[in-house]
Amino acid sequence: MQEALNSLNNAQQQAVQHIDGPLLILAGAGSGKTKTLTTRLAYLIGEVGIDPYNTLTLTFTNKAAKEMRHRASAMIEQHNTSMPLLCTFHKFGLLFLKFHIEKLGRANNFVIIDSDDKKRIIKRIAKEHNIDLNTAFIGSEISTYKNTLLTADEIIKKAELPDYKKIATIYKAYQQEITENNLIDFDDLLMLTYQILEQDDTLRKATSNRYQYIMVDEYQDTNELQFKLLELLASEHNNLCVVGDDDQSIYGWRGANIRNILEFSQRFKNTKTIQLETNYRSTSPILKAANELIEHNSARIGKTLVSHKGEGKAVKLFHSLDESLESRAIAREIKTLLNQGVSSDEIAVLYRINALSRSLEEGFTKEGLNFKLLGGMRFYDRAEIKDIISYFRVLANPNDDFSLERIINKPKRGLGKISLDKLKKMTFEQHCSLFTIITQNDLTMVSKKSALALKEFAKNIIILQKELTLSLHHFITLFEEMIGMKKFYGAMVDGEDKILNIDEFYGYFSEAIIKDPHLSLDAFLNDISLQSEQDQVDENAITIMSIHASKGLEFEHLYVIGLEEGFFPLLGDGCNMEEERRLGYVAITRAKSDLTLCYVNSRFYKGERKIIDKSRFLGEAGLINDTSLRITKSSEFNKGDLVKHKIFGIGRVQSSTKSGREYKLKINFGGSKREILSSFVQSV
Repeated sequence: MQEALNSLNNAQQQAVQHIDGPLLILAGAGSGKTKTLTTRLAYLIGEVGIDPYNTLTLTFTNKAAKEMRHRASAMIEQHNTSMPLLCTFHKFGLLFLKFHIEKLGRANNFVIIDSDDKKRIIKRIAKEHNIDLNTAFIGSEISTYKNTLLTADEIIKKAELPDYKKIATIYKAYQQEITENNLIDFDDLLMLTYQILEQDDTLRKATSNRYQYIMVDEYQDTNELQFKLLELLASEHNNLCVVGDDDQSIYGWRGANIRNILEFSQRFKNTKTIQLETNYRSTSPILKAANELIEHNSARIGKTLVSHKGEGKAVKLFHSLDESLESRAIAREIKTLLNQGVSSDEIAVLYRINALSRSLEEGFTKEGLNFKLLGGMRFYDRAEIKDIISYFRVLANPNDDFSLERIINKPKRGLGKISLDKLKKMTFEQHCSLFTIITQNDLTMVSKKSALALKEFAKNIIILQKELTLSLHHFITLFEEMIGMKKFYGAMVDGEDKILNIDEFYGYFSEAIIKDPHLSLDAFLNDISLQSEQDQVDENAITIMSIHASKGLEFEHLYVIGLEEGFFPLLGDGCNMEEERRLGYVAITRAKSDLTLCYVNSRFYKGERKIIDKSRFLGEAGLINDTSLRITKSSEFNKGDLVKHKIFGIGRVQSSTKSGREYKLKINFGGSKREILSSFVQSV
């Protein structure tokens, strides 16, 4: 144990040896937070003599829990003691409910349903209530309500828009059904645990007294429900140690509440705060850029990373005319690194928007580079892109039943599996294609509504085929007008991202036509096939991924593309500039010694090529001395954000304006509109 303590710096040692009372370990990127947390757990058990039974350590992933358990056990195994409870929040909820769910009048032989089960139940309930809303969107909203402890009745009462009242109706019926069948979904693991502890004071005290020392990893990623649960678990002793970094809070879009870490010392009295600011990953120039960028955020506790490695190469800026030239140039530079003996595992390219991966994939393929797309699908493997390619294949060859079957009900045309099977049976009996069956039969074997939709579908295919023979330049516009892929995918939970992917594909097609006015649809499809059917790469490959997927990773040579206004940072309604800036901070601090930030003059955006400005983040990070760049400090609340006020309840932000050192928010509280200072509300 002494050897483990000696390996820590002064701040880490303070954190490890602090025993009683609330403790906030503000751990900057690359500052050894996992090492500090596991050493503290081993110190409590192996040196202080705390019974492992009385400790609880919570993480967000099973992988993190496994790694921490392994590290801690290596330090305490000499004491021949049992292992402490170290698990994810949801695993803790499952264990708790197995012992105590009867407090809610339910048996402990409940079954946990997965996301597909949840979707099927929601889809059936929606159909029974004649509600035509996207199933995935409904499921996402229900999850949000559960994680903010909002009941269906509360939503029905406060909802401004009819669609949200419909969702609340489904929510109520859904929860009633799974309760009656003794089923629980993933969100119930924590929601029901909270309800039991909140309602049963004796059990709350007993549970809190059992877990005398609680530690939480990645605390900046906790949501409202997780915070309230921790309050109950620590209520009898306040021995709560949380480790996190407010500057790496990048999951607001999925419910994480940055206020949990910003206001920790206010929520838990006599909090000791220890800052881990020594960075063991990156060189000084990289940390200087990260520090200067994040200082423009107002919603932060504040710390400055200092490099343990010291000086290194300056951060490079890479300027290209467009995305194709950018990707080819990056690929060639990476080739040079590989020829110099650099391992491809130490090289990565990050992007903010998934659609930007297409040009990278194309450029790397043409240069013969092995790459792996981490945390996502290759561009041409994404459902929305495969659907459009299938449409194109049917236009090139209407007798392509494989492609036609994929898109015959996209967008939905009311064609069920039974009806499709009947159509396929006819193709077998008549020795012809599906398209022939649709165009040359009266389709009495399917419903009248489906028959009309299929006839309309076939008519559109024929019209689009004629357009292909006339002008490819106007083809995409007509295709989208007649088929409506963006409308179809835009209604989904991740619809905005899917629309960006579709626009990227449309833009790529338009660019191909500009480069070769005589290009045929067949030739275009063949070119795509060569790119999308690249042989499976081995593990020794360059990593391409989103910034979100890169959190927790590190690379010797790092490229970040898309440093332009509208791409990084994202702009428009719903954009949270402070979270965008935190994403920039995360991206920069993934680099060990060699960081290149890339920007271009123009990209395809929403179906057309646009001239774009370089990102304000380049100026804010002190990398470009350009007075034309907008350097801003912005409100942490944006139009459309859902907020909570202790008196007025839940409301939606309609506008945000600067007011002295704060922001004045115009908020609609269920029809009652009020102007409230930002410090008096919190994100939901």
